[in-house]
Amino acid sequence: MNVESFINAIGIFGVVVFAVSGAFAAARKNMDPVGFLLLGTITAIGGGTTRDIILDRPVFWLADPSQLIIALVASLATYLFVSFAAHLERQKWVAWSDALGLAAFAVQGTFIALQLNAHPLIAIIMGTMTAVGGGVIRDVLSSERPMIFRGQLYAIAAAAGAIAVVVLHRLGISDPVTATAGFIIVLATRGAAMIFNIRSGPPGEWFKIGTDDSSSS
Repeated sequence: MNVESFINAIGIFGVVVFAVSGAFAAARKNMDPVGFLLLGTITAIGGGTTRDIILDRPVFWLADPSQLIIALVASLATYLFVSFAAHLERQKWVAWSDALGLAAFAVQGTFIALQLNAHPLIAIIMGTMTAVGGGVIRDVLSSERPMIFRGQLYAIAAAAGAIAVVVLHRLGISDPVTATAGFIIVLATRGAAMIFNIRSGPPGEWFKIGTDDSSSS
């Protein structure tokens, strides 16, 4: 599989898991099917849409609506099977799927910027934005405080992976190896934060481990 196919594949995966994440936000707010479709789809495509507009490239789901259709189907499926999906959420499957989607979008967004010969700093920002942008829009629309403002190692995890992709790319490491390394770094960082409840603290405290997360919901 060449890097283009790899990036497209992880992008599709990210669309699915983020659509489900957005649909769960709709479920927690007791929304109707339109709400599920809206929040699920915006979560799935919001970050990539913002990235494409800033980079002045064709918005990916306008150029090829297949990922938009996938987001709509995943959102509707969550609505139809929300009872079963709620069981998966309680078992943390959704949280881990979200972490996988975060990793996929961070890598995808960074590579897209690099392919356009963007400055390394811009590539890192675009990778991070692709990963977290949809979730921010989801939380705002569902009247929740965005996760990146709760001290979660979320945007930090995405940025770490984006930085790794940029550094390895500039060192001439092959694209598949670079993409895999960036993916693993995001997933490991976010996974460790979830397992050990690691949070970024206020100024002077850097990080907290095992703090109560109840106030962040």
